[in-house]
Amino acid sequence: MPQIKYYIFVFLVLIASQTYPQNRIEDDPTLEQNKVEVAVDNAERDVQNGNFYNAIKTLKQALLILENIEDKKGQGIILSKIAKLQYNIEEPKNAKSSIIKAIAIQSSIDDKLNLAKSRYIYGSIYLGEKDYKNALEYFKSSKTIFEEENLNELIAEVTLSEAKALIGLDSLNEANSLVEKTIILSKKDNLTPLLSEALIKSGVIACRQKRYKAALSQAMEGSKMAKNDENLEVLNESYFLLSNIYSETKNYELASKNLRLYIELNNSMLQSRSEKLSLEKRAQFIIDDKDAVIKLQADELNEKEEENSLSKLTTILSIGLITILSLLTLSLYKNNNIRLKTNNMLFKKNRELLTEKERAEIAATAKSNFLSTVTHELRTPLYAVTGLTNMLLEENPKPDQIQHLKSLKFSGDYLLTFINDILQINKIEANKVELDPETFNLKHKVENVAAALNNSALDNNIAIHIEYDKSLPEVFNGDQLKISQILINLIGNSIKFTKDGDIWIRILKIDQNQSLYKIRLEVEDNGIGITKEKQEHMFESFSQGSIQINRKYGGTGLGLSIVKGLVDILKGKVYLKSELGQGTTFSIELPLKESKEIIKPEKKDLFKNVNDIDLSKIIILIVEDNKINQMITKKILSKMNLNCEVVDNGEDAVDMVKENTYDIVLMDIHMPGISGIEATKRIRTFDKELTIFALTAVTLEDKMQEFDEAGFDDIISKPFKQEDFEKKLFSALFKNKSSASA
Repeated sequence: MPQIKYYIFVFLVLIASQTYPQNRIEDDPTLEQNKVEVAVDNAERDVQNGNFYNAIKTLKQALLILENIEDKKGQGIILSKIAKLQYNIEEPKNAKSSIIKAIAIQSSIDDKLNLAKSRYIYGSIYLGEKDYKNALEYFKSSKTIFEEENLNELIAEVTLSEAKALIGLDSLNEANSLVEKTIILSKKDNLTPLLSEALIKSGVIACRQKRYKAALSQAMEGSKMAKNDENLEVLNESYFLLSNIYSETKNYELASKNLRLYIELNNSMLQSRSEKLSLEKRAQFIIDDKDAVIKLQADELNEKEEENSLSKLTTILSIGLITILSLLTLSLYKNNNIRLKTNNMLFKKNRELLTEKERAEIAATAKSNFLSTVTHELRTPLYAVTGLTNMLLEENPKPDQIQHLKSLKFSGDYLLTFINDILQINKIEANKVELDPETFNLKHKVENVAAALNNSALDNNIAIHIEYDKSLPEVFNGDQLKISQILINLIGNSIKFTKDGDIWIRILKIDQNQSLYKIRLEVEDNGIGITKEKQEHMFESFSQGSIQINRKYGGTGLGLSIVKGLVDILKGKVYLKSELGQGTTFSIELPLKESKEIIKPEKKDLFKNVNDIDLSKIIILIVEDNKINQMITKKILSKMNLNCEVVDNGEDAVDMVKENTYDIVLMDIHMPGISGIEATKRIRTFDKELTIFALTAVTLEDKMQEFDEAGFDDIISKPFKQEDFEKKLFSALFKNKSSASA
């Protein structure tokens, strides 16, 4: 009986704690502030004990109090703490939501220092998501304020975080400078945990730069410090780094030993973390359920207080409390069993996923390297094939040679299209295709594409019809290049599979919301059609109607796969309707925004009738080791009335630029001796203004950052369209001359 009375007392206290503060809020702000301080202390204790979810719940209760007493500064601080905890338990979406609210509040009240701390947390969230550029922006903005306030520990922390982001961007020299600065600050202020992590990052950079002796020294020192401080995260990273260093230096015994240490510690940490997170999540649900039941019981008891005596109330309370405790005990028991089974399964699956992830990364790297090598090796001779063919066709060949040259040109163009299709598919699959919106005339774009393909249509005795909805404007803002690629593939596909027929191109309005239009592009033909069975697979790579169709009509089978990928990037939808023997209709639905800008017509034959520049004084340096490619590029430039000089290696190119004045340098990349990238870096040490184009067969976007860092102004991929080449040269020359005259 005394035990039951004790339970009744506890239950009444819980009810009071649920109801009393709501009636007293704002009566005493000081009392509310004290409650907040107690809540923050409790939350910190929960964090130390690993009870992250309980800590977040406590801080949210403190946040409600601060909102009621309108303490903006306190709200910002608490939201920042909540965001940090949510990030630690791997809830980045919730963490972002909380930190954005904190930053908004702190900005509105100009809470400078706490705003800097919140930005640092936001940068850490971006760093965890591998969004290194955004992470750097927030780190730099917070660091400025930390430096103004002379907060050395925070300066050291954010400096190391900047270095981590730069390592992710592969800017190793800049990252190394920041790591060294972190090491100096950490030693000065005796920040041992930060120092050990900085030493490991220094080792990572040295290993990537193949300075293995320095990497080993830094890794050993950082590992020793982390072991003494029981800093498991840093210690685990040191084992992995040491394994890589020993592997690169062919000390496979020590490499294997450190890899085993890494796997053992990593598995232990994963298991420990998995158990904590799973248990806390389930515990949180149990606590929430218990609170809901207690509140429901309290509400029922308040209604019955006026009707029942104290003895009846005691009986209800006892029964309710015993029932709750029984259910809670049973729930905990069942959840504990479920947790153990789930954790074992998750741990096993996690190990399997890690292995599969490593295999996938290796396969992706191998695929990228293979494509980079093969496309370069194919594009280099293709530049000669297409260039020489065009030159021969323009030099009045014999009548019986014209057909042979046209066949050669067709084969070269077909091979180049195939290479470009493979690269396009690779970029789409790797999510490396970005939108490039600009103002363009949609009606003219459709007409130009149709005109460009009209000769192919006439060869098959096909008539192309264009219908443009009169209720649609003509000028939009969007990615016209991708829309052109979609139209070229769809119209080209219809031409290929239609004989003695018609193709209808329709541009229709579906919907409008102010300046935003939803349009439909339709390409319909009355060709051979597609069977129902094949329609389901038409948008897959290397897919065609059948082997017989492939042999008869040719093609790579990549066009429709590219269309599907580009439509997805443009946030549109693609539909297919076809009947065997009757024809096919492809429908594309796209959102496009109307533009009021006036489009200026593009000039053609840019270098004809030029009066602003004396073309005879223009000198272009060609840096190219392939003799045939030298001859082709010189021929193209001479047709533009431009003078040029040629060197066949990077060292001579650097010397020539030092001794002479050039308007533009066309730099090949792969050459004997130093590469075009290294030659450009050397030129940029003494000439920052010279226009340098990379004239290369390397096209993968993985190289773009390397080209930018070297100092190239632009890239011209071989083989190129002559009008695109001419446009880039014209733009660079006029820009240079106008800036010189100004």
